[in-house]
Parts: sequence; structure tokens; C-alpha cells
Amino acid sequence: MPAESGSATFYNYKLLRRITIPKALIGGLSTLPFIWLLAEIVFITWTSIFTFLLALFIVLWIQFVITRSVLIIISHSYKKRWHFKMRLPWIGYLPEQFVSYSTFRRTQHYATWIGSCIIAILIPWSPVSFIMALLFWHFWFMAPRLIILLRFRKQPRDGIIKLTPQDASYYMP
Repeated sequence: MPAESGSATFYNYKLLRRITIPKALIGGLSTLPFIWLLAEIVFITWTSIFTFLLALFIVLWIQFVITRSVLIIISHSYKKRWHFKMRLPWIGYLPEQFVSYSTFRRTQHYATWIGSCIIAILIPWSPVSFIMALLFWHFWFMAPRLIILLRFRKQPRDGIIKLTPQDASYYMP
């Protein structure tokens, strides 16, 4: 459905669903790491501070590697669309622009499952505080993405998604 305007082509997208992110959810997400760290310090050991911070960077790296690998396999034009975001609720390697729903769904499912398997493999050789921190950070980063996927699951599979700090929108081209 291109609209003619001189030599430029503009495309119209139909908004099917928009999910706004409440400020209370963002506030709750921002306080949850401090509560978890305090619980690890009280119930496990004070050195949990170091493993908690180390786990943060390791989980971000694992999710980045998995997502980037999936994008290399399924898409050739991802470099300009996917960037590292550091703003709640979207922290990690995520799309900056519109991205197809199927690509977003695939990357997030693989990042969730493969990341969980990597953490499970590390269980026999790692301290309890480190494994608990890895699990916390992994699911803390993935929770907003998985909630969006659950909320969009009844939408047509050939749509596109746009993530902004205030909402997540689902469009049909």
C-alpha cells in the first residue's frame, strides 16, 4: 500500500495492538535486583555481591551471543535494526526499529531456552550464589520480552513489532 508523494514511497501500517508499560511495573522491576541481592547476602553469603555483579555481565553476554547467532542464521539485514539497549524494561540486545514478529519471537525463544540450558550445565561446577544470580538475571531480562510475546500470541504471525520505553506495538504491514 504505497502512497505516492513525489519520488518517495511511504508505507502505511495498521496498529493491531499496543501494550503500554505501567510506571509501577518499571519501578517494581528496578527494585527487584536490590531485594534479590539482599536475600542472597542474608541467606547465602556476603560474597554474593561479587557473584551477583559477575552474573549480570555474563547473562547479558550469553543472551547477546545467542540472539546475534540466531539473527545471523535467519536474517541478513539485522545490523542496523538491533542494538544494545540499557533502559528499563528493555535491557539487552533488542530491535531499535520495526522488526518482524516471527524474528523477534524466534530470537527470544532461543535466548530463553539456550540461556537456561547453559545455566543448567554450569550447576555442578558453580557456587549456589552464582547460579541463583544467573537464574535471576536471566529471567529478569527475559520477563518483559516473554510477557510481550504472550500478549501478542493471538495476533497474525506476519506482523511487525516496535518496542519503545513506554509501550510495545504490534502492526500489520
